[in-house]
Amino acid sequence: MRYLISVSYDGDKLYGFERQPRKKTVQGELERVLTKINKTTVLIKGAGRTDRGVHAYDQKAHFDLNINITCDGLKRAMNSMLDPSVYVNSVKTVDNEFHARFDVKKKVYRYDINLGEYNPVINSYVYNYNRNLNVSKMKKAAKYLLGINNYEAFTSGERDNYNSIIYKITFSKKDDILSIKFEGKAFFRYMVRNLVGALILVGEGKVEPEYIQELINNKKVKKRYVTAPPNGLFLMKVDY
Repeated sequence: MRYLISVSYDGDKLYGFERQPRKKTVQGELERVLTKINKTTVLIKGAGRTDRGVHAYDQKAHFDLNINITCDGLKRAMNSMLDPSVYVNSVKTVDNEFHARFDVKKKVYRYDINLGEYNPVINSYVYNYNRNLNVSKMKKAAKYLLGINNYEAFTSGERDNYNSIIYKITFSKKDDILSIKFEGKAFFRYMVRNLVGALILVGEGKVEPEYIQELINNKKVKKRYVTAPPNGLFLMKVDY
């Protein structure tokens, strides 16, 4: 039987999503408890990988079990054994052809930036930038990122295809926390953090909003942005 789970986790307490030898990771934790429940080795396939320090409210993963257990029973069993930094939100059965990564239709990420005074209490869950930004210019720059584009300028590492779709980018502010939400088809390695870094560069007034368009259209344009730290990033939702 194939199962699909929704998982939330505190990235500050983990070494990222992907399993690593002698390191506590999301995949490692899930496979550890599932193997105990199933009594044979269970490997999971996630909707994507998040880096060390990145958090999630609704990461998705699928796996196969050869035991008879209800979805509610499986959820309770997993949560009773998982590290407190990881929690299974829901469990459901899916078709055996379903794939948690390849069947994704949309992912939603949020990045939180503290524009106010440094706050050590929330340091693991925001980017303590602690200065003002020109949000109006950042919003203008974000429009150049929408639609179908080649996002090589915002992707770390090499891959065969850098094309994806960003459907929507929205900004909101509560007290001193600026939140930027990205909704898209797929986000590559460090892509959201690089997008945030480029938008911050615009917000600082060091480049004009059109710089973002130049990065997309011209590979020779120099990358001047700094990758935003992982602690402000949250995977909010994965849709199928």
